[in-house]
Amino acid sequence: MTELKLRLKEGNNDKIVKVQQEACTIGRLPECDLYLPFGGISRYHARLLKIPDGQWIIEDLGSKNGTHVNDKLVVVAQPLEHGDVIWLGNISLQVILKDKCEFPTLQQQQSGTGEQRTILRNVQQLQERWIEAEGEEGNSKNKDKTIARLKDLVDIAKNLSAAASIEEIFLQVQKVVFRYLNSIDRLALLIDVKSGGKLELMSAGARSIHEQQDLAADGSWISSSICQKVFAEKVAIQIADAQKDARFASEHSILINDIRSAMAVPLWDENKVVGVLYADAHLSSYHWEEEGEQELSFFSALANIVASSVQRWLLAEKLKSEEIIRQRLERYHSPAVVQQLIDVGALPDGRLPPKESEISILFADIVGFTAISERLTPTQIAEMLNKLFEEMLQEVFTYGGTLDKYIGDCIMAFFGAPETQHDHADRAVAAAQAMLIRLENLNANNFWQQPLQLRIAINSGKAVVGDVGSSQRVEYTALGATINLASRLESVCPPGECVVSEATYELLSSNSAFSQMGEYRFKGIDRLVNVYQTKMHH
Repeated sequence: MTELKLRLKEGNNDKIVKVQQEACTIGRLPECDLYLPFGGISRYHARLLKIPDGQWIIEDLGSKNGTHVNDKLVVVAQPLEHGDVIWLGNISLQVILKDKCEFPTLQQQQSGTGEQRTILRNVQQLQERWIEAEGEEGNSKNKDKTIARLKDLVDIAKNLSAAASIEEIFLQVQKVVFRYLNSIDRLALLIDVKSGGKLELMSAGARSIHEQQDLAADGSWISSSICQKVFAEKVAIQIADAQKDARFASEHSILINDIRSAMAVPLWDENKVVGVLYADAHLSSYHWEEEGEQELSFFSALANIVASSVQRWLLAEKLKSEEIIRQRLERYHSPAVVQQLIDVGALPDGRLPPKESEISILFADIVGFTAISERLTPTQIAEMLNKLFEEMLQEVFTYGGTLDKYIGDCIMAFFGAPETQHDHADRAVAAAQAMLIRLENLNANNFWQQPLQLRIAINSGKAVVGDVGSSQRVEYTALGATINLASRLESVCPPGECVVSEATYELLSSNSAFSQMGEYRFKGIDRLVNVYQTKMHH
């Protein structure tokens, strides 16, 4: 039988507890098998169980502060190994499953001035306790200090709410931290800018000018494992003598940079953690023994105020980038499609990656444009095209189409992308008919010096649609044989009418408005194409 012993460490006391039964409850009620009447421990905190194969497991009994094994939160029952350290509040229990006890204990990892310690705190409780804990002692000096700090936090909150950029936010925080927490040498603000769980170093500062110059821009002085833990688990961590903390032993950055103490707290606003405030100090753990809890509480309270400013900044940045994307997209898409694209957020660098879609493509050009333009100045031509295109685009957008581009006197638009539209052929034809009717009405109202006419051609099929271009200039466009055929179809279209290919004709839910025109051969296409035309009767 594997015997389980626990090395219980509380403050400077160390004692070995033998677990006698196969199910052992731990908590601060006297009826628990292992009675631990200490702060931070729930009434029924955790349970040790021996399972049939002789292995011991631990489960958390819904405790307030959680149970950690080697710094991992116990979510489901977890097997225990020899040497594991169980943390309940501030109490650690080291698991001894062998008779010999050859591993060093946290107790033995002494530093010169006092032992190493790590404080891990649930942030919410830390902040709730901060004011009470200091006031409780009845010591008027402590109360004055608390009141002074509260006043300062109110001032900080005011200053922060005025800060617009991330640099300003950081400068405010830095000012306060260096003023209140004398032990801290360096400070960093890390933010999950893209909301993808990846922390980016936004700003860093050091107390002395000399250190400021040495501050590595790449953030190599920051312990990423500590930051990640704080961010993921929403806990505040304070580590004195980080090199001697076995739980962060594998972390290179700590060893290289000789960080003797580090403190990190999450920036959380309501339910979301948006970043981490990280600080380090070159000092022995003795100071943290004395001041640790208070400093961590203050740092944590400060982080909470910072969080709402950071949230505001993130929101402003998001709106700014959405506005840029919106302006770009509105040239091509109907407002409804633009909103959908922004909601989907499928825009790495504001680009829509090219993908194959089933679309209907529409070409509409002005009949006799060359002859008309002979009689006009370039300015008049531009004015005519702008007025006409503006009107025609309304109909494209009404039917959920996307403007590809204007080519001279020709409008190129498609239906079925970026939003899949199963009825893309119907939409294209409806838009074409609406464009022809609209133009008749415009002509009746002397829209231009002379009546204008359009030819419209539509083809359907597969095409690659997306952003294509260089870093300087990007166009949202459709490419492929389907597009080439549509542009060729236009040459056989009678003035004031619309023609469709057989592919489009087959897709229409009702094709009674069309009659067959005949089979045509087009340049670059090695088959005969059946073409259908619509007559507009009013």
